[in-house]
Formats: sequence, structure tokens, C-alpha cells
Amino acid sequence: MSSREDMMTVAFAEVPTPVGDFLLAVTEVGLAATGWRSRAASRERMLKPLDLTEVHDPDRTAGIVAELNDYFAGGLRVFETPVDWRLTSPVQRQVLETLHKVPYGKVVTYGELARRSGSSVPARGIGSIMGANPIPIVVPCHRVVAGSGLGGFSGGEGVETKRWLLTHEGYLQPTLLDL
Repeated sequence: MSSREDMMTVAFAEVPTPVGDFLLAVTEVGLAATGWRSRAASRERMLKPLDLTEVHDPDRTAGIVAELNDYFAGGLRVFETPVDWRLTSPVQRQVLETLHKVPYGKVVTYGELARRSGSSVPARGIGSIMGANPIPIVVPCHRVVAGSGLGGFSGGEGVETKRWLLTHEGYLQPTLLDL
């Protein structure tokens, strides 16, 4: 590691959302991880692979917190926060960077994403990459669907969170339960 990498740190922030509290891990490079679940368990799950010292730095996390609040309020359609891809392999990054370009309110199938990414990963492998996506919502794995329906989702409350996000973005129509 270079001396710059030796000195890198991670700051955390939590954003309350309609689909549960959302934890963010932000390095000097950008957003490195997000997730749901209990705060302590999520921090530990994120800290271990990052192998960085945790710091309290609300200025560092303020931009992505504001973007997520705006997204959930219905105003933001494109995240501008830089992404720190350190928790992805080169193949995962190739697929996730392609996914990062799928617009708000649109979806792709697992097979379509495999083709668009130019990777040799088959559709089933794309599903595994989506399940391991360290930056859900900002890198929108909820926008990847099966050819026969929604497919799976490992974030929040599973497929119901995916359904909520796709309804929020206008891809799915609200049900009577949503009204």
C-alpha cells in the first residue's frame, strides 16, 4: 500500500428511509458500502473488508446523505456521489459500473446486463454479483429483474424492498396496498 492508502479512513452515516434505516460507509475516494440491518452489525460487516480506521466526519458523508434524502423524497434521479469500488473484484466492478448507468425508472434483465457489461459472466452469475453489490440503491441492483418477473433482492426486506423502490421510481404501478 502507498502511504496515501495507509492513511485512508471511513466515515459512517445513517439515513432513515421508507424502506428502513440505511447505513453508508464513505472513504476519501467515495461511497464504498451501503446497507440495511442493525447499525452495529452493519458497521462491523463493512469495516472488516474495508480494513480502514473509522472516523467521525459528517462533512464527508453530507453529500450522499443529502442525495439519498432527495432520492427518497422523489427529487433525485441520478446520484453524483463518487463511488469507491474497493470492495469489488475487476469482473464485479465491470458489471456494476454498467449497472450504474441504467437510468432511474428503467430496468434490465440479468441476461441483458451480462451482455451490456461485455463480461463473460452468465445471467445466473449476474444474480450473484447483484446479491454481493456493496452499494445498493446508488448502484441500483433493484433495477435488475428476471425475464419472468422481479427476481430476487437481498437488501432490506428482500423482494418487497425491491418492489417499493421500483414503484417509487415509477417502473411499477402502485397497488391498492400502497395507496
